[in-house]
Amino acid sequence: MAVRDGAQAPATAEHPSRRRLSRSRRRLLWFLFFQSPWLLGLVFLTIIPIAGGFLISLTNYDGISIPTSRFVGLENYARMLTDRQGVEAFKRTLIFMLINVPLGLVVSFSLALLLNRVVKGRGFYRTIYYLPTLIPIVAVVWMFKLFLASKNGPLNNAISLLRPGTEIIWIGQSHGFATVTSMALWMTFGTGMVIFLAGLQSIPPELDEAAVVDGASRFQVMWNVTLPLMTPLIFFQLILSLIYTFQELLRPMLLWSTRGMEGTPSSPVYLVMVHVYRQIFTFGRYGYGAAILWFSFIVLMVLALLLFWSSRYWVYYSQDVDGGGE
Repeated sequence: MAVRDGAQAPATAEHPSRRRLSRSRRRLLWFLFFQSPWLLGLVFLTIIPIAGGFLISLTNYDGISIPTSRFVGLENYARMLTDRQGVEAFKRTLIFMLINVPLGLVVSFSLALLLNRVVKGRGFYRTIYYLPTLIPIVAVVWMFKLFLASKNGPLNNAISLLRPGTEIIWIGQSHGFATVTSMALWMTFGTGMVIFLAGLQSIPPELDEAAVVDGASRFQVMWNVTLPLMTPLIFFQLILSLIYTFQELLRPMLLWSTRGMEGTPSSPVYLVMVHVYRQIFTFGRYGYGAAILWFSFIVLMVLALLLFWSSRYWVYYSQDVDGGGE
């Protein structure tokens, strides 16, 4: 039927694909809106500082004057090869890592095994062992200073019962490294213990019971059943421990300051982060300090990649244990 003169034609309906496209765009905008705090933090607090740090490592920036800075290329990285203090700091850090990481894993895993048993006061012991993780590092350092005091310190007084007149200088050249290692272990094994304890409690008891029925001893059950199922958590804790050992700064700085020799290159606690601190804040060598940090990052990445490569030979996941792996 023809449309009469002066009558308005009916409006054309919107195409369904346009409605769908508009709806998807709205969902995308809402998604970006709610994710914007995280995205802005990632860009301005992570990506830009990392890129800026790398650019600074290629200059002789002194932390004060940007216009006077000049591009030096890889000169700061080449300087590390001739920096005797820096090389010694890296050696001490690697030794600290080789001692602290395995010892921390063994202590935290052993405590988790003990506290996983049904014993009286188990909750109390779990709290006590985890408590050092919650204490501020400054308070822990002062506790160790008082406990390890050479004169009238509780540890020396206890040793004096067997050897009268003992005044061992625990915070010194001879025992400083062992003191920092003990302090780091005491403050960090609680976190590993909680992680391992959660993993042990997630193991089905039927597996242990089946192994016992088959004639396995307690050690065999732990070695052939419990330990393989715990290897993913051991691997996770190993990676975290490597990162934390390379970041060791506050404990040696605060502890060694009692000797009036804070940051001295001859101290046994002169680790790589202490060396970076001195280069940046004492000598104003921001470019060189940034280069050391980037080199440390590369070393950590290489170690992590080696661990990930080796994990295929000793880390067992649930699908591998159940026969679902390759």
